[in-house]
Amino acid sequence: MAWLTNASRTVYENPWISVREDDVTGPSGDGIYGVVTLRHPAVFVVAVDESDRICLITLDRYTIGRSIEVPAGGTDGEDPLVAARRELLEETGLQAEHWTAIGTMNALNGVTVAPEHVFLARGLSAAAEPPHDDEGIEDVAWVPFAEALQMVADGRITDGETVAALAYAGIHLGRFR
Repeated sequence: MAWLTNASRTVYENPWISVREDDVTGPSGDGIYGVVTLRHPAVFVVAVDESDRICLITLDRYTIGRSIEVPAGGTDGEDPLVAARRELLEETGLQAEHWTAIGTMNALNGVTVAPEHVFLARGLSAAAEPPHDDEGIEDVAWVPFAEALQMVADGRITDGETVAALAYAGIHLGRFR
Protein backbone atom coordinates (compact mmCIF):
# COMPACT_ATOMS: atom_id res chain seq x y z
CA MET A 1 0.00 0.00 0.00
CA ALA A 2 1.27 3.47 -0.84
CA TRP A 3 1.00 6.25 1.70
CA LEU A 4 -1.79 8.78 1.12
CA THR A 5 -1.44 12.34 2.40
CA ASN A 6 -4.90 13.66 3.29
CA ALA A 7 -3.81 17.07 4.64
CA SER A 8 -0.54 18.85 5.41
CA ARG A 9 0.37 21.89 7.50
CA THR A 10 3.63 23.57 8.39
CA VAL A 11 4.03 23.77 12.16
CA TYR A 12 7.50 25.34 12.37
CA GLU A 13 10.16 26.78 10.09
CA ASN A 14 13.45 28.65 10.28
CA PRO A 15 16.20 29.38 7.72
CA TRP A 16 17.52 25.78 7.92
CA ILE A 17 14.50 23.50 8.38
CA SER A 18 10.76 23.24 8.11
CA VAL A 19 8.56 20.90 10.12
CA ARG A 20 5.20 19.77 8.87
CA GLU A 21 2.47 17.56 10.20
CA ASP A 22 0.64 15.38 7.70
CA ASP A 23 -2.67 13.60 8.15
CA VAL A 24 -1.96 10.28 6.44
CA THR A 25 -3.42 6.94 5.58
CA GLY A 26 -0.70 4.30 5.71
CA PRO A 27 -0.22 0.55 6.17
CA SER A 28 -1.71 0.66 9.69
CA GLY A 29 -4.55 3.06 8.90
CA ASP A 30 -5.06 6.76 9.55
CA GLY A 31 -2.62 8.82 11.59
CA ILE A 32 -0.37 11.86 11.84
CA TYR A 33 3.14 11.90 10.45
CA GLY A 34 5.73 14.54 11.40
CA VAL A 35 8.29 15.41 8.72
CA VAL A 36 11.41 17.57 9.04
CA THR A 37 12.72 18.96 5.74
CA LEU A 38 16.19 20.45 5.48
CA ARG A 39 16.16 23.49 3.20
CA HIS A 40 19.44 22.50 1.52
CA PRO A 41 21.31 19.20 1.07
CA ALA A 42 24.36 18.47 3.21
CA VAL A 43 27.87 17.44 2.18
CA PHE A 44 30.36 15.09 3.83
CA VAL A 45 34.07 15.01 2.98
CA VAL A 46 36.30 11.99 3.47
CA ALA A 47 39.74 13.58 3.14
CA VAL A 48 42.48 10.96 2.68
CA ASP A 49 46.16 11.93 2.73
CA GLU A 50 49.12 10.28 0.99
CA SER A 51 49.68 8.07 4.08
CA ASP A 52 46.12 6.66 3.84
CA ARG A 53 44.94 8.59 6.86
CA ILE A 54 41.46 10.06 7.25
CA CYS A 55 40.91 13.60 8.53
CA LEU A 56 38.49 13.59 11.47
CA ILE A 57 37.24 16.53 13.46
CA THR A 58 36.03 16.56 17.04
CA LEU A 59 33.38 19.04 18.07
CA ASP A 60 30.71 19.57 20.68
CA ARG A 61 27.21 19.10 19.25
CA TYR A 62 24.37 20.85 21.05
CA THR A 63 22.18 17.77 20.71
CA ILE A 64 24.55 14.98 21.77
CA GLY A 65 27.76 16.52 23.08
CA ARG A 66 31.23 15.45 21.90
CA SER A 67 31.28 13.92 18.41
CA ILE A 68 34.02 12.68 16.08
CA GLU A 69 33.09 13.24 12.44
CA VAL A 70 34.35 13.79 8.93
CA PRO A 71 34.21 17.45 7.83
CA ALA A 72 30.65 18.27 6.78
CA GLY A 73 28.00 20.93 6.52
CA GLY A 74 25.12 22.38 4.60
CA THR A 75 25.23 23.43 0.97
CA ASP A 76 23.47 26.72 1.65
CA GLY A 77 22.01 26.45 -1.85
CA GLU A 78 25.42 25.96 -3.50
CA ASP A 79 26.45 23.19 -5.84
CA PRO A 80 27.42 20.25 -3.57
CA LEU A 81 31.04 20.18 -4.76
CA VAL A 82 31.43 23.91 -4.12
CA ALA A 83 30.00 23.40 -0.63
CA ALA A 84 32.26 20.40 0.04
CA ARG A 85 35.34 22.45 -0.87
CA ARG A 86 34.14 25.26 1.41
CA GLU A 87 33.39 22.95 4.33
CA LEU A 88 36.79 21.22 4.14
CA LEU A 89 38.50 24.61 4.10
CA GLU A 90 36.39 26.11 6.90
CA GLU A 91 36.69 23.16 9.24
CA THR A 92 40.28 22.03 8.62
CA GLY A 93 42.15 24.73 6.71
CA LEU A 94 42.76 22.18 3.93
CA GLN A 95 42.20 22.24 0.21
CA ALA A 96 42.19 19.25 -2.13
CA GLU A 97 43.37 18.88 -5.68
CA HIS A 98 41.24 15.82 -6.49
CA TRP A 99 37.54 15.48 -5.70
CA THR A 100 35.35 12.45 -6.36
CA ALA A 101 31.62 12.18 -5.67
CA ILE A 102 31.31 8.75 -4.04
CA GLY A 103 27.70 8.56 -2.92
CA THR A 104 24.43 10.10 -1.87
CA MET A 105 22.33 9.23 1.17
CA ASN A 106 19.32 10.36 3.17
CA ALA A 107 19.55 11.04 6.90
CA LEU A 108 16.80 9.70 9.17
CA ASN A 109 14.58 9.02 6.16
CA GLY A 110 11.72 7.79 8.35
CA VAL A 111 11.03 11.34 9.55
CA THR A 112 13.34 13.63 7.57
CA VAL A 113 13.85 14.82 4.01
CA ALA A 114 17.61 15.39 4.18
CA PRO A 115 19.61 14.56 1.05
CA GLU A 116 23.37 14.28 1.56
CA HIS A 117 26.33 14.07 -0.82
CA VAL A 118 29.61 12.33 0.04
CA PHE A 119 32.94 13.30 -1.52
CA LEU A 120 36.41 11.81 -1.43
CA ALA A 121 39.11 14.49 -1.27
CA ARG A 122 42.73 13.68 -2.17
CA GLY A 123 45.86 15.65 -3.00
CA LEU A 124 45.52 17.64 0.21
CA SER A 125 47.46 20.75 1.18
CA ALA A 126 47.19 23.54 3.69
CA ALA A 127 45.28 26.54 2.37
CA ALA A 128 46.65 30.06 2.61
CA GLU A 129 43.80 31.04 4.93
CA PRO A 130 43.30 29.40 8.33
CA PRO A 131 40.11 27.50 9.20
CA HIS A 132 37.19 29.51 10.56
CA ASP A 133 36.90 29.32 14.33
CA ASP A 134 33.08 29.59 14.45
CA GLU A 135 32.48 25.84 14.04
CA GLY A 136 33.29 24.87 17.64
CA ILE A 137 35.86 22.36 16.43
CA GLU A 138 38.05 21.12 19.28
CA ASP A 139 40.46 18.97 17.28
CA VAL A 140 41.49 18.02 13.75
CA ALA A 141 43.18 14.60 13.71
CA TRP A 142 44.66 12.27 11.12
CA VAL A 143 43.74 8.64 11.68
CA PRO A 144 44.77 5.60 9.59
CA PHE A 145 41.81 4.31 7.59
CA ALA A 146 41.78 0.99 9.47
CA GLU A 147 41.74 2.81 12.81
CA ALA A 148 38.82 4.99 11.68
CA LEU A 149 36.89 1.78 11.01
CA GLN A 150 37.91 0.48 14.45
CA MET A 151 36.60 3.74 15.94
CA VAL A 152 33.23 2.94 14.38
CA ALA A 153 33.35 -0.64 15.65
CA ASP A 154 34.20 0.32 19.24
CA GLY A 155 31.76 3.23 19.46
CA ARG A 156 34.14 6.19 19.44
CA ILE A 157 32.52 7.33 16.18
CA THR A 158 28.73 7.33 16.55
CA ASP A 159 27.72 9.94 13.96
CA GLY A 160 25.62 8.01 11.42
CA GLU A 161 26.62 10.14 8.46
CA THR A 162 30.32 9.72 9.27
CA VAL A 163 29.82 5.95 9.49
CA ALA A 164 28.08 5.97 6.09
CA ALA A 165 30.66 8.32 4.53
CA LEU A 166 33.49 6.03 5.69
CA ALA A 167 31.61 3.06 4.20
CA TYR A 168 31.29 4.85 0.86
CA ALA A 169 35.02 5.68 0.96
CA GLY A 170 35.94 2.11 1.89
CA ILE A 171 33.88 0.74 -0.98
CA HIS A 172 35.32 3.27 -3.43
CA LEU A 173 38.89 2.58 -2.28
CA GLY A 174 38.42 -1.22 -2.40
CA ARG A 175 38.88 -1.76 1.35
CA PHE A 176 35.89 -4.07 1.82
CA ARG A 177 36.56 -6.74 -0.80
